[in-house]
Amino acid sequence: MAILALFVLGLALVVLMQFRANEKPKPYTQDIPEQFVSIYQAAAKEYDIDWFLLAAVHRVETKFSTVEPMISSVGAIGPMQFMPCTFVGWSAGGCPATGGVGDFTDDDLVDPAVIKAHGGYGVDANHDGKADPWNLEDAVFSTANFLADNGAKDGNEKQAIFKYNHSDIYVKDILFYRDQFKQAWNKDIAAK
Repeated sequence: MAILALFVLGLALVVLMQFRANEKPKPYTQDIPEQFVSIYQAAAKEYDIDWFLLAAVHRVETKFSTVEPMISSVGAIGPMQFMPCTFVGWSAGGCPATGGVGDFTDDDLVDPAVIKAHGGYGVDANHDGKADPWNLEDAVFSTANFLADNGAKDGNEKQAIFKYNHSDIYVKDILFYRDQFKQAWNKDIAAK
């Protein structure tokens, strides 16, 4: 019986490996994807922070939106991995009790009036009437809003990054990528 179970398990693994081999990998590069640069730059200008910082957050959080699903194990969502309560505001329904996930409706999550009432960081950057953590433009502007409000606009990037994700390793990773992106970008500009 054990041999039959091992045979079935082995067969299942072969089928799974064949299925995975036929999947096309998502495009991912260490470089900043060109289509996102104008979004980072506009958000950085609006909130007076370094746009490379936004690119680094996007890279670290979701590898430039290439990971699926874009929901973390603790409930952070979207391309910039916002906790719903940080996006909407921590005074919104159920926020402290749920560890930041909240118990508000999907409509409240994207409603600029609800976000304003609860002091959240969500921004309707594309002016479609919604501040959507799943929309890249809204998410990047919301991240810029958060980082600026927590010290980045005053030169306290480490403090702002730590508030975004309470991890010293995370802070080091963000600063590493920010510096790498800035160096590569400036090198490309100089070469042109």
